Amino acid sequence: MPASTTEKKPKQKQKPLKQKPVAAEILKIEPPTTEDAPPSETPAKQSWQSLKPQLSPWVLGAVDSMGFSKMTPVQASTIPLFMGNKDVVVEAVTGSGKTLSFLIPIVERLLRGEPKKKNHVGAIVISPTRELATQIHSVLKSLLAFHAPSASKEGAEADPSATRITPLLLLGGTTPPAQDLKNFLQQSPNFLIGTPGRLNELLASQHVLCTTDSFEALVLDEADRLLDLGFKETLTKIISRLPKQRRTGLFSASVSDAIVGSLVRTGLRNPVKIAVKVHTAKKEKRTPASLAMTYILATPRQRLVHLQRILSPVSGLFPVTNLPQKTIIYLSNCVSVDYFASLFPAILPGPKSKSGGYTIVPLHGKQSPKIRQTNFAQFTSSTSPSILLTTDLAARGLDIPEVDLVVQIDPPTDPKVFLHRCGRAGRAGRKGLAVIFLSRGREEGYIDFLEVRKTPVVPLVLIQDSYDAENPTEEETAQVVQKLRAVVLRDRALHEKGMKAFVSHVRAHSKHQTASIFRVKDIEWKDLAEAFALLRMPKMPELRAEGVEKVVLGVEVNMSTFAYRDKVKEKARLEALAVAAETGAPEYSKVHQNDKDKKRKRTEAWSEKTDAADVREARREKRGKKREAERQNKMAPEEKQKEAEWKELVEEVKRRRKESEKGDAEFEGLE
Repeated sequence: MPASTTEKKPKQKQKPLKQKPVAAEILKIEPPTTEDAPPSETPAKQSWQSLKPQLSPWVLGAVDSMGFSKMTPVQASTIPLFMGNKDVVVEAVTGSGKTLSFLIPIVERLLRGEPKKKNHVGAIVISPTRELATQIHSVLKSLLAFHAPSASKEGAEADPSATRITPLLLLGGTTPPAQDLKNFLQQSPNFLIGTPGRLNELLASQHVLCTTDSFEALVLDEADRLLDLGFKETLTKIISRLPKQRRTGLFSASVSDAIVGSLVRTGLRNPVKIAVKVHTAKKEKRTPASLAMTYILATPRQRLVHLQRILSPVSGLFPVTNLPQKTIIYLSNCVSVDYFASLFPAILPGPKSKSGGYTIVPLHGKQSPKIRQTNFAQFTSSTSPSILLTTDLAARGLDIPEVDLVVQIDPPTDPKVFLHRCGRAGRAGRKGLAVIFLSRGREEGYIDFLEVRKTPVVPLVLIQDSYDAENPTEEETAQVVQKLRAVVLRDRALHEKGMKAFVSHVRAHSKHQTASIFRVKDIEWKDLAEAFALLRMPKMPELRAEGVEKVVLGVEVNMSTFAYRDKVKEKARLEALAVAAETGAPEYSKVHQNDKDKKRKRTEAWSEKTDAADVREARREKRGKKREAERQNKMAPEEKQKEAEWKELVEEVKRRRKESEKGDAEFEGLE
């Protein structure tokens, strides 16, 4: 046995080395915070002039004119690598300057290379949303405004031999594909920015050429979101049309190894993973040091009063301006955004109030592209205090200036989105505040969950002198509900929209990925219904076991006289009532029974098929337990130990939080 053992050793040494895994090289950048080093002590290497290879003089002048006197850590580490011959996977806190981190290297590569032939593409940036693609295009145009040949036709004509960059923005739903192809053939752009679907359609044309000689770089911005939205197949098609000899960059605020592994087909070749994180004196965070992350424990009704207090001039949270310049409020679904956009003016001060107020702008994915673009532009360009009511559509990548406050009335169904939502505030060193509402009880476990994910939150405390008690009184909450119901009673259509918003909210709540924390059976139904200013409970057969339909709201409304503000709808309703009276139909709604039958297919999965869904759920649970048992049996002792250590870590964080809860720092406002 000893002899055979010694004979095997040389063979083991002669085995070929395994190839490095994707993102094997990791460059961790830890920028100084205000607690670690003052701005005056920022290292000299952060200056743009110190980059190797050096940037073009016009680029140096451009970034200085744009107000970026120093590089951010992510820019200092990414630009040299991406300008060279390295693929990069960049994970950096929100608002850290990722956009310029890939735009500047691409621009430099395109201008330093050979002039591109007609209809040859040199670079592509893929974005998950129209708004983010539009923003990237806008930043690129601002940068190219300092490059005379690319800025105007006159500049190009003055020096015909100079290489110029011509960008083209491609957005699905705004223009037909034929028009985009026509624009491409007329302008012959060499830099494409767009959403996956429209980019794929354009690249499928035989007139659009991406050759090894011309193509330089591919960038996937918010790479994890591209996968979450189901673009993997489309991305594969796009990448199959690109040459393998290129530079590739993945950029996001949260890039896991699993995501990188899912994007191996992008052609990443031994990329450098750049992880930019913030270290405070106590702990590591994945959010900017200028962003205060807080939470409030409150019932759904109390959240409305707390929202009033936070946005009040006497809150003490914004001592310099009294009111936050821009506020983003996140809700769980599109119907709720439209619904509360109509209700919030009743409880929040308007722009014409004496002490100042807010302009409320709704934004969600079911709006037409034109309305989305108009509303987004209205919010970003507003010079007075404004509130953007939105869904997770506006959670990623968007660099909206002067956002002081982010409020999450509904926690996100996907925990990864929490970080991106908060990151809309506190960007580029500007102080910001993020607030999330949670219910008491089981939902308090979300605080520990966030601690483990290195996105810790602390309690938000308002100036005690401004309010009688930390928690709103029953009288305060009742007054707010009464004001909202007064608005609903003016229009039957608003009442119907509120019912839909309520059902959509419950449906979203049931789809939380952290289902052990956010459970439907823990919902206080009456309190939630009053927070939505409902006049009566909607019929939800799937929740009959919860006793939802038996909840009494105590609001007396004569539905036969409850009118629509829209004259056309009201006329149709009155005609239907007349027909019902002639035919002896007991209710107006039964006149429309045929219409309901036609719509039944849309709601069938949420109503009549509930019993079958329960059976399937039980089967899934049984299969899940079986798979878990099989997984445990297959696990090596080391893996079991690692999993046990992770569970112990979670419990340890919970224990520490409870012990230090009394002594934890509470956020009391921005300086």
